[in-house]
Amino acid sequence: MTKQIIHTSNAPAAIGPYSQAVKVGNMVFTSGQLGLDPVTGELASGIEAQAHQAFKNLDAILKEAGSSLAEVDIFTLYETDVADFSAVNAIMAQYVPEPFPARSTVGVASLPKGGIFEIEAVAQVQ
Repeated sequence: MTKQIIHTSNAPAAIGPYSQAVKVGNMVFTSGQLGLDPVTGELASGIEAQAHQAFKNLDAILKEAGSSLAEVDIFTLYETDVADFSAVNAIMAQYVPEPFPARSTVGVASLPKGGIFEIEAVAQVQ
């Protein structure tokens, strides 16, 4: 199968040696998305704003690949404070329709650029 690199200016550029996503066959594998504004490169303030922006960034990347948040099979969420679990659940429910995909939430000590939330996904292209 051919590997296709996915890039959109509607999400932040990669901040390291990686791609926003890779599409192989009918699967899309995204890199982690922080709550960075794709235009300014600035990090949103607070868990709610960072989570909203990260979901918007992820959605833009998936759309560029021909997929969507509704086609995600699994999310991995990274939070620097797992006390934000409920707030992030409420935000995720605004972006991801039922039936919900599989998901893992991982508490981490820190994230790049001082972020407090990051999300990655594996999705299908229908």
